[in-house]
Amino acid sequence: MKEFSKEVYLQWYADMTMWRRFEDKCRSLYLKQKIRGFLHLYNGQEAIPAGFTHAMDLSKDSMITAYRCHVHPMAMGVDPKRIMAELCGKATGTSQGMGGSMHIFSKEHRFYGGHGIVGGQIPLGAGIAFADKYFERNAVNICFFGDGAVRQGSLHETFNMAMNWKLPVVFVVENNQYAMGTSVKRTANHEDIYKLGLGYEMPCMPVDAMDPEKVAEVAYEAIERARRGDGPTFIEARTYRFRGHSMSDAEPYRTKEEVAVKKEEDPIVLVKNRILENKWATEEELDAIEQKSRDFVDVCEAFAEESPYPTLDKIYEYVYSEPNYPFIDKLEN
Repeated sequence: MKEFSKEVYLQWYADMTMWRRFEDKCRSLYLKQKIRGFLHLYNGQEAIPAGFTHAMDLSKDSMITAYRCHVHPMAMGVDPKRIMAELCGKATGTSQGMGGSMHIFSKEHRFYGGHGIVGGQIPLGAGIAFADKYFERNAVNICFFGDGAVRQGSLHETFNMAMNWKLPVVFVVENNQYAMGTSVKRTANHEDIYKLGLGYEMPCMPVDAMDPEKVAEVAYEAIERARRGDGPTFIEARTYRFRGHSMSDAEPYRTKEEVAVKKEEDPIVLVKNRILENKWATEEELDAIEQKSRDFVDVCEAFAEESPYPTLDKIYEYVYSEPNYPFIDKLEN
């Protein structure tokens, strides 16, 4: 794994500030009704994709996640302008405006969604890993899901199969403390989610996911274990979301004081302080990086605004079968 150098920290600061500004801009566009439907923001959890992509081999490893999925694809290399266009339902979006906020996708960058069904991506992550193993790609899938999804039966079925077949997959629960509005402590008789791996003798551990360096260290160990054929790992990434579950969340389940205390652990502030402590940049230089992030997000907004909506003739294109759909001639009446 690459060392945690000056260059890495400055890149983390540039990326994480851009991701935060991007999500803030999404909130603004939603309030202006330029983004419709559901919108789940990622503020506070940026250290997770920063740490994981540092540890991954982005030339062959893949990623899949749930519906809070704007930042993960950016970390994988997907053009943020196309992600913003998708959020606005424009034809230049990653799914040609047909997917929206919860369904960002990029085959080119091996980012396989963006899934709206709670826990629905967990078996798919194992399936991608099975394909990687079958075709001997020496690649690893990173399968993210939330603390609410760990209560789905599909997780247990997938854990059992993944261990039995020693699939090259790293399961990561982004434990931001609340499944929508239900705290972790109300959903089970203990709060250590990572211990769910013990029943399958799967290597499992928690990590302070407000620190990208700690995330990268745990991620690298798990990824290399999977790559050498020793099977999956289950990581509990302990984090916190600074905004509501979605834009419709009034947050009656937690206090403003609780959120304020958690914001003292802001991963962007942590990265900034380490840069300053090591004298890798000045306050003025970091301000310039953050301003560049703001300016780039404005470029993303302009790209989305100027892009056309899909034409009406596309409405049925991805709903019904293609004219020459394979095997259709073999169907029995």
